[in-house]
Amino acid sequence: MTLASVFPAVEQSLEQQVFGHRKPLLLCFLFITLVLAWKASGIRPDASFEKMIPLNHPYIQNYLNNQDRMQGGENQIRIAVEAKEGDIFSAAFLQTLQEINDAVFFLPGVDRSQMRSLWMPSVRWLEVTIDGFAGGPVIPKQYDGSPASLEQLRRNIMKSGEVGRLVANDFRSAVIEVPLLEVNPETGERLDYQAFSHQLESQIRQPFTSAKVDIHIVGFAKLVGDLLDGIAEIGMFALVTIAFTFLMLYGYSQCLRSALLPLVCSLVAVVWQLGLLRVLGQGLDAFSVLVPFLIFAIGVSHGVQIINGFAHEAAHGETALMSDMRTFRHLFWPGMLALTSDGIGFATLFVIDIGVIQGLAVAASIGVAVVILTNLVLLPVLLSYSGVSQRCIERAQSRKTDQSPIWRFLALPTRRGYAWLTLFNTVLLFALGAHFSQQLQVGDLDRGRLSCGPIPCITLITSISWIITRPALTFWW
Repeated sequence: MTLASVFPAVEQSLEQQVFGHRKPLLLCFLFITLVLAWKASGIRPDASFEKMIPLNHPYIQNYLNNQDRMQGGENQIRIAVEAKEGDIFSAAFLQTLQEINDAVFFLPGVDRSQMRSLWMPSVRWLEVTIDGFAGGPVIPKQYDGSPASLEQLRRNIMKSGEVGRLVANDFRSAVIEVPLLEVNPETGERLDYQAFSHQLESQIRQPFTSAKVDIHIVGFAKLVGDLLDGIAEIGMFALVTIAFTFLMLYGYSQCLRSALLPLVCSLVAVVWQLGLLRVLGQGLDAFSVLVPFLIFAIGVSHGVQIINGFAHEAAHGETALMSDMRTFRHLFWPGMLALTSDGIGFATLFVIDIGVIQGLAVAASIGVAVVILTNLVLLPVLLSYSGVSQRCIERAQSRKTDQSPIWRFLALPTRRGYAWLTLFNTVLLFALGAHFSQQLQVGDLDRGRLSCGPIPCITLITSISWIITRPALTFWW
């Protein structure tokens, strides 16, 4: 048996199995969707500092092996307490700083032994005298808030070397450094960044912010907590996306069934993806939370092609079932190859030894695998029952014979003279891109802000080049 005969044989067998058992397949899809929807309802935001770094890198391994002996850690937050009037050398401000320090000290997940602030006894001053070394806590035990003790505190801070670290250069704010434990030793559970962020707001910022004191909190835990809080708002964007996509599909096909079926199958794919992630014990972090939108877009894109192919077949007078079978026969392998290549592309991200990137690769690969089932199996089965409206068929036919100036202009790359010009420009742009890509910088290019540079322009040029170059290549191929 040759390779050329394998694909038609497999295709014919699949066609018989799919369209010969439509009702059992629909019941199976319904059952799996209900089960995975129940599982997806229990998915929770997931975040971890260790997932953000390459744990198997020798430097990181060395750091983790000696983490207990190091002063503080990279996973920490900093709470800046700012005096809106005057400076920190007032009894009222230092009293507030002490209360904030004590409140933070008892938060779950705080590495209390490594915490640093003016009120921690581990923060000391040191000086050399004629008798040797002298030193002590920056805030001594005999501190009472009097002008004399405040002046002594000022001298101790100057000797401590903490100006610019725990104390601002202008003495208008003081910082509390709070290292965090990845695992709570009391409960054995991983630190919940979202809950920790809520505790910072309810127990630190809200009680102590006043007309005289302002609170600023920065750090990985606070950033992730705010991002996870924003995930709830993504649900609203999802609804807007679904509504907007439906309007575009309806405007394209002028058929309610043609607009709803790709939408429903894409949403089923998203539900399956989230449910399978839950089954595998994974959640959604700040990176993978956008993957469901990607899977939804891929599903709609392939679904529209199937609907369009069905409409063209139905225009020849075939029944709904026969049109659907012919569409399945023509688009199954192209769709399978396209989706498989997408899945392989996402799976290659797994070689990056960073937890969040690997989680992104798993989520995207699962989503693409699910789209293969929902779009190449479920959608044709549903379409064989529903069909499309006559108006959708007429719209498909009109687009096929459309001779408007816009389409004539877009079709220019398929003509010999313009195809040569298009390919020449493509080669030229590729050479220029290869040259200037050597000068590409990644990260913050300007102080204080992230510069995206020419990325939007590059994306636009790439998209236009693909749309124009592919017809030209197809013409010569």
